[in-house]
Amino acid sequence: MTVELWMLAAAVGLTWALIMLAATPPLLADMKWGLGNRDTEFKGSPWAARADRTAQNMKENLPLFAALVLIVQVSGSNNEMSAMGAELFIAARLAHAGAYIAGVPGLRTLLWATSIVGMFMVASSFF
Repeated sequence: MTVELWMLAAAVGLTWALIMLAATPPLLADMKWGLGNRDTEFKGSPWAARADRTAQNMKENLPLFAALVLIVQVSGSNNEMSAMGAELFIAARLAHAGAYIAGVPGLRTLLWATSIVGMFMVASSFF
């Protein structure tokens, strides 16, 4: 398996982990709400809300990254640049998750932008 596909698998794992992290505080804090229909918004701690936004952000970026990796694989245009871009994407997204959940706004934005650079590096392989 190529580096790009390994990084895609890591991105899927990170997305799943963030979804689970975001889902856990509401369930632990208010089991009735967690097991109910969730017709009202959960009012939890600020870090729990940031964890949820982190998961949502990753869910927005995963399809884009996946599409780029799959295009590189199908076209056979993977190279050192696409591998480094995929690795940069994952490293930045891991750090982004930590910074976002910890509530570090400037760093969070910088790490998000770095992950976008990683996607452009992957895309540059087939342009």
